[in-house]
Amino acid sequence: MSAAARSGFRTVAADDPLVEPLLRELTHEYVTRYGPEGRQEMTRYPAEAFAEPHGVLLLLLEDGEPVAGGAYKRYDGHTAEVKRMWTHSAHRRRGLARRVLAELERTAGAAGYTRLYLTTGPRQPEARGLYLASGYTPLFDVSADPLTIGPLPFEKRLPVSEKRLPVSGQRPPVPAERHPAKRPAAGGRQSSVPAPTS
Repeated sequence: MSAAARSGFRTVAADDPLVEPLLRELTHEYVTRYGPEGRQEMTRYPAEAFAEPHGVLLLLLEDGEPVAGGAYKRYDGHTAEVKRMWTHSAHRRRGLARRVLAELERTAGAAGYTRLYLTTGPRQPEARGLYLASGYTPLFDVSADPLTIGPLPFEKRLPVSEKRLPVSGQRPPVPAERHPAKRPAAGGRQSSVPAPTS
């Protein structure tokens, strides 16, 4: 059986035992880089924030073991916020984070979201590089010292699809080409969106 056949994404609940390596390694990473307050990020949101239909927690499995993962939660009626991006320490530099991010984008778009938003910490240059390389628009001055900014916010518009399911309580989006005046500006920044603390 090929490696591709033995790997794939699985949507899991936050309390699934398969999530434990993600939680353990992310907590260690945050505490190592940001001190004891880094632990608070891992308990900031209830588990149901990452549950369908408004959120999701994905793991990329190889031979049944989690090697990478990520999640999103509802930020507002049109926006999902990416959280919990993780690659197992033994599996880094293989492009797994990009695969997870692409799957989160696809899943969020299918769920009816039209925009992704996220923040990363100023002491995580690898994450900053990932989001820049993956087409996310920085909502901060990229020439400034990240340590003078605090949380680094990014956004990405998701392509509009006729097959998109509406986010609960909303009408399905109308394709932008039908209403040119409503088309978002390419690479447009929304500086009015407040950045979460982490």
